[in-house]
Amino acid sequence: MRAVVFVPRAGGAVPEVREVPKPTPAAGEALVRVRAAGLNRGEMSVRRALTTGAPQPTGIEFAGEIAALGAGATRFEPGDRVMGHWRAGQAEYVAADERLLVPVPARLSWVEAGAWLNVFCTAHDAIITNAGLKKGESILINAASSGIGVAALQIARLLGAQPVIASSRSPAKLEKLRAYGMTAGIVAGEGSAKAIADATGGKGVDVLIDSVGGSALQKNLEAMAVKGRMVSVGRLASNVGDIDLDLLALRRVTLIGVTFRTRSKEERIECVQRCAADLLDALADGRLQPVVQRSFRLDDIVAAHECMERDEHVGKLVIEIG
Repeated sequence: MRAVVFVPRAGGAVPEVREVPKPTPAAGEALVRVRAAGLNRGEMSVRRALTTGAPQPTGIEFAGEIAALGAGATRFEPGDRVMGHWRAGQAEYVAADERLLVPVPARLSWVEAGAWLNVFCTAHDAIITNAGLKKGESILINAASSGIGVAALQIARLLGAQPVIASSRSPAKLEKLRAYGMTAGIVAGEGSAKAIADATGGKGVDVLIDSVGGSALQKNLEAMAVKGRMVSVGRLASNVGDIDLDLLALRRVTLIGVTFRTRSKEERIECVQRCAADLLDALADGRLQPVVQRSFRLDDIVAAHECMERDEHVGKLVIEIG
C-alpha cells in the first residue's frame, strides 16, 4: 500500500509517499481503508526534528471504512464508516484498536470526518476533562484559528461559556472565528491585557487554553481570574518562559499540561471514548462542525506541508487518500 513517511535529512525530514507493507489487524483491532487523514501541526515538529535513522510513518487521525476485523473485534462491521485516532494514519490502510475508532455521522463527507477527531478530542480533553469549564464561565483560547482553537471555540459555545474570547495575531482570521463561537476577538500583542479585562469586567478569564507556549506564559497568567485554570496544549512559539510565581500564588491559578505523547494506549482510548460520548450527538446534528480550509491529494503531501508552514489557514488541512 502507499503511505506518507518522513525520510530523515540533516536539516529535518522530508515527507514522501512510498510503498510499505499493508498491516494486518491483530486481536481486538480493525483494519480501516483510509479515505482522508488530517494534517496536524505536531507532525511539523516531529518532521523538523527527525535528522537520522529509518523513514517513519506519520499521521495521527484518519477516516475510512472498516475493511477487516481482527479476532474478538465486535464494535463495528465491514463497511462501517469510522474516524480513528492512532499512528500511521496517512496511509491507504491502518490497523487500530477498535476502541480508538468512533462512527462517522451520516452528514459528514470523508474530508470532514478526517478533520474532526484529533482536534476535538484534544480540545475536549483540555476544556472538559482537565479545566472543567462550567456554563457561564469565561474562556480565552490562544492561537484560536488553529484546528484545536476552532474546535475549542465550538466546544466552549456548546457548554455555554461566556464570554468566549479568541486571540490571534491576524485580525482577518479573528473575523472568521465569529461563526464558530467567538464573542470577543483580541489581536495578540500590545493592548491585549486591557482587552481581556474589558471583556471580563475586570475579573480575568476562568479558563485559558494556550497553544502559543513559553513566550505567552506571563501574559497568560496576567489574564487569569482568581482560581482560574490554564491548560497548555501546544507550544507553537516556544517551549520555555518565565512567570511571576507570586502572581500565580495570589490568583491561585492551576497550570495544567496536556499531551498525547506520554499517554498509554489505554489512556488514549479513554480520551477518545469520553470525547465521543460527550460530542458525537452534537456533531451529528450540526452543533459542532469540522472546519477544513483545504484538502490535498496524497501525491501533493509536500505542498500540504508547505501550506501548513505558511500558517495562512483557519481550521484544518486534510489529505484525501482514496
